[in-house]
Amino acid sequence: AFKAAVLIQQWYRRYVARLEMRRRCTWRIFQSIEYACEQDQIKLHNFFSYLIDHFTPSSSKERDFISRMFISGESFKEAELEKYCDYESMEVPDSYTGPRLSFPLLPDHATALLEAFKQKQQLHARYVLNLLHETRKHLKQLPNISHVSTCYSEEVTVCGDLHGQLDDLFLIFYKNGLPSPSKSYVFNGDFVDRGKQSLEILIVLFTFLLIYPKEVHLNRGNHEDHMVNLRYGFCAGLITMSRVHGKKILKMIQNVFCWLPLATLIDQKVLIIHGGISDTTDLDMLEKIRRNKFISVLRGKKRKESNRNVEIQEINGESKVEADPAGNEAAPSLSPQPQPDQAPSMANRLEFSRWVRQTVQEQIEWCRRLVDISESEEEELTCSSMVSLTDLDGPCWTRQEEWKQILDILWSDPMPQEGCRVNTVRGGGCYFGPDVTGKILEKYNLQFLIRSHECKQEGYEFCHNRKVLTIFSASNYYEIGSNRGAYVKLGPDLIPHFVQYQANKMAHTLTMTQRQGFPVALISRVEESAFRALREKLFAHTSALISVFKAYDKDNTGRITLSNWATAVESVLHLGLPWRMLRPQLVRSTADGMLEYKSWLDDLAVEQRSQEHVQSSLLEVIYRNRSNLETIFRIIDRDHSGLISFEEFHQTWKLFSSHMNIELTDDGINDLVRSIDFNKDGNIDFNEFLEAFRLVKQSQ
Repeated sequence: AFKAAVLIQQWYRRYVARLEMRRRCTWRIFQSIEYACEQDQIKLHNFFSYLIDHFTPSSSKERDFISRMFISGESFKEAELEKYCDYESMEVPDSYTGPRLSFPLLPDHATALLEAFKQKQQLHARYVLNLLHETRKHLKQLPNISHVSTCYSEEVTVCGDLHGQLDDLFLIFYKNGLPSPSKSYVFNGDFVDRGKQSLEILIVLFTFLLIYPKEVHLNRGNHEDHMVNLRYGFCAGLITMSRVHGKKILKMIQNVFCWLPLATLIDQKVLIIHGGISDTTDLDMLEKIRRNKFISVLRGKKRKESNRNVEIQEINGESKVEADPAGNEAAPSLSPQPQPDQAPSMANRLEFSRWVRQTVQEQIEWCRRLVDISESEEEELTCSSMVSLTDLDGPCWTRQEEWKQILDILWSDPMPQEGCRVNTVRGGGCYFGPDVTGKILEKYNLQFLIRSHECKQEGYEFCHNRKVLTIFSASNYYEIGSNRGAYVKLGPDLIPHFVQYQANKMAHTLTMTQRQGFPVALISRVEESAFRALREKLFAHTSALISVFKAYDKDNTGRITLSNWATAVESVLHLGLPWRMLRPQLVRSTADGMLEYKSWLDDLAVEQRSQEHVQSSLLEVIYRNRSNLETIFRIIDRDHSGLISFEEFHQTWKLFSSHMNIELTDDGINDLVRSIDFNKDGNIDFNEFLEAFRLVKQSQ
């Protein structure tokens, strides 16, 4: 009996160990593919930034078009934004049966919204725009770092990423209660993208923010960013949901996002930020940055920084003209810097105040002309032109320094090693070690940090000797059953108490069944989904894989060792996965340890072709480029109509042709755009855009 018990125990431990190994491998696959997509997004942004920095517009019309599309496309004057998003002129039809809002909002409005969204009803665009307008007014009054105290409420609840998963928010409110004067909430960014109900989540959170402004606090995440929304579904979903008013709602949301606070402090002891920190994180700088000028953290930093350097040189009285190679002075392109009149006596305070305002305004106007800022940005500058005399002696940071502060707190991740290095996995932010955490905590007298930004299997995770807590609230993020969601509650003692959940009943059943002893040979739904995504990734790089395999196949036998297969696959995909451990799920076992790689790649192609009736080589290219193509399409489609006009295509092609040194006449561009417009309706939709790409690849 004793021997039997030992054997059973050994068998069970091996079973649990194998199950845990499979779970971790599945997780690595999901995370590696997710981060690779984020890398692609940042690479695409860098590509467009390079084009812009090396493009010289031939006319003011071209300059304005490119500026609106890539640099300041979302910047509006205050009056222009209100006129564009005029909700008062919209009529709500009598047939509308959804919820109605009136301001100021009351708790009953929030309850009605929750019930309506549970019944799959939508809020009319008039009320959405009205809500966004009021939210924007409120956010503009808030500091960059919100301050929360546990003295005024029993506890503070901190929630992580929700990513458009409304069921998770419903479950949090069901378990923990709705926001109220005695129940404060901090929502730590990434409210949108990936999930299908991003707009509903924003509406609920903004409603509670206006009802309980002292109890509900929202931090900005890396997905509260227009350039990220273009890729991960929020923009497309919003336009599809509301084709009539979707563009106005999207424009207003972009402006609201840039006014979201950057961090929250609980009792001056717990810092809540979305991503993380770096060795250069400066909370004093973060408190004073004009956060609203960073509409997209991924946008246009290089050109603006270079302009600012010129501006600083001019203001400091340095050389205003540059000498050409022949030694002649170049003619100045602008009028000289205005010199202020002599200051009046301080005895007449009214006259002195007028002199200060006039002088500051003249300097700002001159700087605006110097760096060629478009009219759409003028309001943003003049709003802050009323500076006090004490501000004039304060620190002056470059835009690059301010941008890096925000990029780091939105995109960074912790690592177990010491130090701070560039986050090459995501492509943005940095990795920070326990020593960096310790220095920041000591510098600002903090107990620990709370962050989100990373999906965790249990919904939360401590690291850095329990000084950094990651909280993630979107359950079933990768697949049903892939992970739990969680939120954390902090009382006056600041001891964290966690609540975990899974919003889907099927996920709960799957997890319990697995724990009770599913056969090892049975591939779980989550694991199957992960390997399906990985096979798609492998298929998308078929051409590159063949080239690397042939390099290992010196004798041209069509066979390579399994060890070489693993090395080759990693050299192409750069996912950092344990390929030798994953091999049994991807490659059929062979007696001699050799792989016929052409046959293996053919099997991958057959699997993908069963889903798409397209030639294999073309399908490979489309799989590899579809996300980038869709993002490029949305960037060119600057009015988010779902269609590219001939003018938008014409100006964008001039940008590309300038970069690629291709000379093409206006007539040539017009012929090109007409050839892509297959249905001859005067616009290019995404299907036509994708079809043109497919035909070009087919001809190659």
